[in-house]
Amino acid sequence: MTRVAPKKRLGQHFLVDENLLGVIERLAELDDADVVLEIGPGLGVLTRRLADRTAHVHAVELDRSLEPHLAQLAARPNVDLHWGDALRLDLGGLSPSPCKLVANLPYNVATPIIAESLDGLPSIELWCVMVQREVADRFFARPATKAYGAVSVLIQLAARRTGLHPVSRTVFRPPPNVESALLAFRRVELPERFAEIRRVVQAAFGHRRKTLANSLDLGGVATRERVVEALVAIGQGPNVRAEALEPEAFVALEQALR
Repeated sequence: MTRVAPKKRLGQHFLVDENLLGVIERLAELDDADVVLEIGPGLGVLTRRLADRTAHVHAVELDRSLEPHLAQLAARPNVDLHWGDALRLDLGGLSPSPCKLVANLPYNVATPIIAESLDGLPSIELWCVMVQREVADRFFARPATKAYGAVSVLIQLAARRTGLHPVSRTVFRPPPNVESALLAFRRVELPERFAEIRRVVQAAFGHRRKTLANSLDLGGVATRERVVEALVAIGQGPNVRAEALEPEAFVALEQALR
């Protein structure tokens, strides 16, 4: 079969070292009853292990040039291969519904895929994803750090980290120019009005150099005066910045702004 050249514009780094599959299996807590969503199967190295260990695999691939490499896997009765952009496909309509997202995510879309899956794919109970180490650190960054941002808040409101495993560049072809990590996290119950909380959080970090009250005013969430009232009501100072608040404080802030 013709050797495939990974496409840089698609963020492709194919997993080629099968020794890592055991680590993925452990962190993903794979079970023979699981229905798994894999985004970016590449050459199918991980897809094959998932199909061997679980009840069903939904593999989503954008690059049609990989079809010859995935054809044999797609013929298996417990594998559905879906062609298209994972950010545009109706993944919420997959049947059977996936309970886990296990993937070597394309690095250029890893963050939006995870962020959209938090409330867009409510059937997902556990994520085990290969991402840039910088992204893994950002997802569970603490307040008042440079890495802490909107995605940190949203993920920490929706999930709890269950595992982190640094990954060598040599397990990929081509080796990426960045460090990577396997990150596992499990869903907790979403706060009520998560969509409204997301809007507040995204606006809050939209202008990091400004105070939270000014950021939410500029983001069209509420007037500066109303935000200051809400901040005082939840025990925060009027000039606090977004990065100083714990994730749970944004839930209280959204409630105070109603």
